[in-house]
Amino acid sequence: MKRRHFLNTTVAVVTLMIAGPAFADAMADAKAVVEKYATKVDKWDGPTTGPKAAETKKIVVVAADMKNGGILGVANAVQEAAAAIGWTVTVLDSAGSIEGRTAAFSQALTLKPDGIIIAGFDAVEQKPSMEQAKKDNIPMVSWHAAPAVGPVPDVGVFANVTTDAMEVSKSAADYAYVDAGGKPGVIIFTDSTYSIAIAKADRMKEEIEKLGGTVLEYVDTPIAETSQRMPQLTTTLLQKYGQKWTHSLAINDIYFDFMGPSLSAAGIAGDGAPKSVAAGDGSEGAYQRIRAKQYQAVTVAEPLSLQGWQLVDELNRAFAGEKWSGYVSPLHVVTASNVEFDGGPKNTFDPDNGYRDAYKKIWGK
Repeated sequence: MKRRHFLNTTVAVVTLMIAGPAFADAMADAKAVVEKYATKVDKWDGPTTGPKAAETKKIVVVAADMKNGGILGVANAVQEAAAAIGWTVTVLDSAGSIEGRTAAFSQALTLKPDGIIIAGFDAVEQKPSMEQAKKDNIPMVSWHAAPAVGPVPDVGVFANVTTDAMEVSKSAADYAYVDAGGKPGVIIFTDSTYSIAIAKADRMKEEIEKLGGTVLEYVDTPIAETSQRMPQLTTTLLQKYGQKWTHSLAINDIYFDFMGPSLSAAGIAGDGAPKSVAAGDGSEGAYQRIRAKQYQAVTVAEPLSLQGWQLVDELNRAFAGEKWSGYVSPLHVVTASNVEFDGGPKNTFDPDNGYRDAYKKIWGK
């Protein structure tokens, strides 16, 4: 009996010796990722050379849904940058449906623009219209139209502008892991309408499971229907998982726009679990919730204004027959402790790195 007890104790000690350092390394690595992206972004690391401004161009933005804070932020920035470079912009709102995007893209083509910006939907979805744009020699750039940054030659996109979506997803998952003390129980929200949304959600799932956390459920629910679906879905998931549910991970902030009332009705405090962590975009609503500690702990924000300026710059490079800039915009882990810098008072991640002046200098403006 004593021998068996000794053996069991020995096994337990050996297990701890093996698991202890591995856990410590995983926690240290995850903390390092979060800290890296939570720091100030105050140095310009984008392009410093490029073509001078093309004259009097007419641009159309085909927006997936202007109710989405990320798309709205990018569209507004495109208009700001276009004014600086001397172009005119028309924004067409597809209102969140495939039919709406098809109609908007068709309308864009009838306007005979010099360039088209695709904002917030998969480029391959509108392939017939994009083929027509290619035939008409209309350069196209995009925001979040593909999982990767840069050219998407199959559909004629000169440059897809985004942060590194996989790094955004990893940092969101790493935050949940650290915040849960290495034992997160997460529910992941995504939308299979978009390949980038699935890629981001899959990356979060992979990271949580690699670290030893638990993915309680992987929920596929349309972004366009979050206002109708999320209140009841939140209540149902709370009843199903209870305290096992420590963190919500979503591919953008819009899922959390409609969870608060259900969490409040269940008696959960604004800074209580499950804590909401968004892998993009850094909407105004997300900043407000994080600042107030009301049902969102983190957004891994994208620099929406900077990306709008980059879209205009990439189009200018396309007009000049040059290559895309190669620039990958920075991401930012926004928490209650750092929400007030890099644009925080304006409820957006707007890096204090002088990007507007940098682009104006390139364009000769």
